[in-house]
Amino acid sequence: MGMGVSVREAIAKRAAEEIKDGMVVNLGIGIPTLVANYISPNINVMFHAENGVLGTGPAPQKGEEDANLCNAGGIPMTIVPGASYFDSTLAFGIIRRGLLDVTILGAFEVSQNGDLANWIVPGKIVSGMGGAVDLAQKAKKVIVLMNHTDKHGNPKIVRECTLPLTAERCVNLIITDMAVIEVTKKGLNLIEVKEPYTVDDVINATGAELHIADFVK
Repeated sequence: MGMGVSVREAIAKRAAEEIKDGMVVNLGIGIPTLVANYISPNINVMFHAENGVLGTGPAPQKGEEDANLCNAGGIPMTIVPGASYFDSTLAFGIIRRGLLDVTILGAFEVSQNGDLANWIVPGKIVSGMGGAVDLAQKAKKVIVLMNHTDKHGNPKIVRECTLPLTAERCVNLIITDMAVIEVTKKGLNLIEVKEPYTVDDVINATGAELHIADFVK
């Protein structure tokens, strides 16, 4: 099932709540790129891009794009005061040294153990896995933003991933159009359900066992 602009924005806005003052954060392509638009002006965050920028800002207004300034996905971006530029070697060095507080990624599948599959669907043409493997393995916290089900209604949160893995046991939090789910050592913990859905709706749309929090927001 596809999602409209308003749903994508709602997911990004919820993800922005996970970003705290002083963090260094990497945003993947797709819905994650929207998160920068919802960061509170009261907190100081430095967004990192694999193509060599630390300090990316919200998307530019239409007509104000700079052709020489884009993120790792080739999408126009802005920068904030204090931003810096460097080559991809240093950009990946920041990732591999574990200096990122959070990375926010899209996904095709997430397993109940937190395994992530987000870089290829067999038989489809892809440009490559980019920095996904490094980001998923090295960031201190991995948040996944995605549809709860695919366009055929099949669950994307599953017992075991059937697609090639990006990384094992790396996902900490899943935010979808239906719910917010923590990945814990004991399994998946449902902590929020989005209107107009119910807990039962989320359970039925999930292909793995869900533990229900004592209080579901």
